[in-house]
Amino acid sequence: MTDTSLKLKLADAVKQAMRARDSARLGTLRLVQAAIKQREIDERRELNDTEVTAILERQVKQRRESAAAYEQAGRAESAAQELAEIDVLQEFLPQQADAAEVEAAINEVVQELAAEGVSGPAAMGQGMARIKPRLAGRADMGQVSKQLAAKLKG
Repeated sequence: MTDTSLKLKLADAVKQAMRARDSARLGTLRLVQAAIKQREIDERRELNDTEVTAILERQVKQRRESAAAYEQAGRAESAAQELAEIDVLQEFLPQQADAAEVEAAINEVVQELAAEGVSGPAAMGQGMARIKPRLAGRADMGQVSKQLAAKLKG
């Protein structure tokens, strides 16, 4: 684990946003902290960095969906706000995997499944189970899922 936990980095970022009077950034960071705190209260324990990363990923996914909905509704300003919040959240996620790295991981898993003779719907489930630990927090798993499905179809 790193010297500074993800929760401490978030707390520091909140303090910096308060000093800078950056209300948009502060609001986003406080929402994330609230989600983390709520989960800690629900589970009655401290969350580790992996679990905090999962919460951040979920927050990013929700904002992507909201931004898409706002775009469809013609509310560009609201969509832009959601995208700005995604930028803030992604600062705390691991470096995003590039397209070549995602493609390589998918190809590797497809080869593993073929070597084991796994096919059909089982291949999709097992493939995602193998890819997720490799790319978690570093790629949009929805897109990865679509790419894997396309590879498995041929």
